[in-house]
Amino acid sequence: MNSKGKYYLTTAIAYTSGKPHIGNVYEIVLADSIARFKRLEGYDVYFQTGTDEHGQKNELKAEAEGVTPKEFVDKVAGIIKGQFDLMNVSYDHFIRTTDEYHEKEVQKIFKKLYDQGDIYKGAYEGLYCTDCESFFTESQLIDGKCPDCGREVHPAKEEAYFFKMSKYAQRLIDHINCHPEFIQPVSRKNEMMNNFLLPGLQDLCVSRTSFKWGIPVEFDPKHVVYVWLDALTNYITGIGYHCGGESDEQFTKLWPADLHLIGKDIIRFHTIYWPIFLMALDLPLPKQVFGHPWLLMNGGKMSKSKGNTIYADELVEMFGVDAVRYFVLHEMPYDNDGNLTWELVTERTNSDLANTLGNLVNRTISMSNKYFGGVVENTGVCEPVDGDLKAVVTACRDKAAAKMADLKAADAITEIFALFKRCNKYIDETMPWVLAKSEDSKSRLATVLYNLVDCICVGASLLQSFMPGTCENIFRQLNAQPRTWENLDKTGLYPSGNKVTETPEILFARLDVDEVIAKVEEKRLAALPLPEIEVEPQLSEKVDFDTFCKSDFRVVKVKACEAVKKSDKLLRFTLDDGTGTDRQILSGIHKWYEPQDLIGKTLIAIVNLPPRKMMGLESCGMLISAVHKEKGEECLHLVMADDSIPAGAKLC
Repeated sequence: MNSKGKYYLTTAIAYTSGKPHIGNVYEIVLADSIARFKRLEGYDVYFQTGTDEHGQKNELKAEAEGVTPKEFVDKVAGIIKGQFDLMNVSYDHFIRTTDEYHEKEVQKIFKKLYDQGDIYKGAYEGLYCTDCESFFTESQLIDGKCPDCGREVHPAKEEAYFFKMSKYAQRLIDHINCHPEFIQPVSRKNEMMNNFLLPGLQDLCVSRTSFKWGIPVEFDPKHVVYVWLDALTNYITGIGYHCGGESDEQFTKLWPADLHLIGKDIIRFHTIYWPIFLMALDLPLPKQVFGHPWLLMNGGKMSKSKGNTIYADELVEMFGVDAVRYFVLHEMPYDNDGNLTWELVTERTNSDLANTLGNLVNRTISMSNKYFGGVVENTGVCEPVDGDLKAVVTACRDKAAAKMADLKAADAITEIFALFKRCNKYIDETMPWVLAKSEDSKSRLATVLYNLVDCICVGASLLQSFMPGTCENIFRQLNAQPRTWENLDKTGLYPSGNKVTETPEILFARLDVDEVIAKVEEKRLAALPLPEIEVEPQLSEKVDFDTFCKSDFRVVKVKACEAVKKSDKLLRFTLDDGTGTDRQILSGIHKWYEPQDLIGKTLIAIVNLPPRKMMGLESCGMLISAVHKEKGEECLHLVMADDSIPAGAKLC
């Protein structure tokens, strides 16, 4: 197949301050699906991602860990790359802004812009956000906090170099007006025009002196290059741009970028600062910048401080790589934030992946083996319903392509799953189990199963951009190869006489949502730091052995437990003490235990205490518990025994 031309795609480079959560990883998965689909269409794709590693935040984090900044970012860059690789991302180049070639080009770019008068030295005084490494005016703050991340800001003043943004502002406005596709979605374009460009741009601070972890300004080494001038230029340095010299052949081939895929929170840097830097370098602007929405957790933005952060590896451990890829791609709207919960991922895994796709493949292979020993043959015995199926299948390629042309991956996946749903309907319409009952309809049955295998191959070929591992498994089980783009609007290409696998593998197992939530909670609790337990150091008064031996400690089983009416503390236990008669004990432990949680437990009780009345009820004995303090508060734990010990067993 002849190439349709180059397609250069980038993501924002991930900041190396810590492990990226699934909302960050969503971007790289979306970019990967676009890159894979473009390759399928016949484009010569180059897909670049990487890490943004300089800045004050990383300098402070390294200091806190007692390591050098380079050691710190090396570790975190490895973690980030590991998360991307886990998600089966097919990037062509992973750039790090600490790469030597990048740092040298940034220094050259800074010097060129300074020499031509676009950068000048001044001083900056304003309100500074350490996390965003940005200065803001009072009017830009939201509720007195950083407008980008919502964190506290503090007054700061320092000598700095500035870029003359206003010099290129009108040229950028004209470009945006003449190229409506440049910023997508349209809502992001309107925001940039109305909130920043049209009111007038302030000059941009492009160097810092208050920290050292950055690329030094070559001609003024007490300054380091501001993070955005450093980070944004990765899109050209990573493909061989040489400032002031002849760039690599790869740069000449690939630039301008066809798509910068970024989060909506950094749209300003990519659609205002970056294009202006490129204009100053006399380079073409990227063809399109897409600011994707956020993936929220339970309706809120993911944040470690909120405790609602989920990581890709946690989801993969529970659901598998392709189930996670499917969810984040299919559940994200084009221009509105998506929502993630453990319950929603479980529901989608069961309904779409296990039922619609997995069950279709499993049934088709199973019936092929049951009725024809796994041999799939087209006998040419057709009926009108076959044409209806094939019409849906042959139209799917162009429908999916139209959605992907607009970067609507969720809608493209919906089109592909409509194909699989039509195949399931075809099974219901043709009823292969009925055809199998008569020798006269065996030829028709063979064609039905052939059509199913053939059409699944078309669907899997389209789906492989989004769920590559699953589709590889499907092709292996069907003994087939992925179709080329030119053949994805055709049916009847599966080799007649091929034999499918003898034992179909389950693509996606159905999951019980309660079990999923229980496992999540178990892992959450296991990850919590151990409590600081304070044990009272003083010992009780000594007793002689004979006195101790008079106490009768027995194993008891909780048959029933309920809260005592009109009491906030007391629980009423009905216990099996091995005597054949139920024993009642009251215990003031409701603060620490709910009654339903104790039914069936095996406990220890002292049973030869004299009966005692509490709240009008008789308590015959006392349950044994351990009392200690956690962070200054009293905590109580019932002493529980092995359930295999019989009721009435005596402790000695």
